[in-house]
Amino acid sequence: MDNTVSSVPAAATGPAAGFWQGARDTLPMLVGAAPFGVIFGTLASTAGLPVWATMMMSLVVFGGSSQFVAVTLLASGASIPVIVATTFIVNLRHALYSATLMPHVQVISKPLRAFMAWFLTDETFAIVYHKVDSGEPVRVGSYYMGSASAMYSNWQFWTAVGIAIGQSVPGIAGWGLEFAMVATFVGIVVPLLKSRSQVAAALSAGAVALLANGLPYKLGLMAAAFAGIAVGMAVASAEGKPS
Repeated sequence: MDNTVSSVPAAATGPAAGFWQGARDTLPMLVGAAPFGVIFGTLASTAGLPVWATMMMSLVVFGGSSQFVAVTLLASGASIPVIVATTFIVNLRHALYSATLMPHVQVISKPLRAFMAWFLTDETFAIVYHKVDSGEPVRVGSYYMGSASAMYSNWQFWTAVGIAIGQSVPGIAGWGLEFAMVATFVGIVVPLLKSRSQVAAALSAGAVALLANGLPYKLGLMAAAFAGIAVGMAVASAEGKPS
């Protein structure tokens, strides 16, 4: 599982060292995800989802955005096909993440890559991509799993907290705690913008996401992603750089 970017002393980049380094680097992301997990646990409980089903959703799905969408649609009485299709669209961005990380994990066996893919989140992608993009030697497999394990454990804990306090603290979903997640995503994106094409892609994707926010089934997210890719490639091409 350990694709090493460059050769360095084994003691400095062993599997255990890489794992704990990934977990440590993810600590700021855990803080931002905590309120998000609490709100999910609260909303799921107040929407009538049993405690066991709420926890199983976090344990098995492990996707904050898709879980929120699923709970909201379940509460509104939406059909299963609509819920599946909507959450599928919301999570399509993970295909872009996977394509970006593929050059760094291609020496890892396919079964292990499939296992790792299940743990992929926005936060872990950002942490791992930033590390490999910096050129710092790291065992990518171990580093990835360290970050992913930290995010997974954090999400389960705060989901449980949300379930526990959901009915004892009325109106917690309206406290604006979700702002922490917005701040976290800003912190994820901004450090990765190192060229004009990347800045153009981010700005155009953000603009389209706002304009297309009203589209059904979260189609605005995919429209924003495609717009960002197109604009980024166009700017990179105009600058004479590889897209």
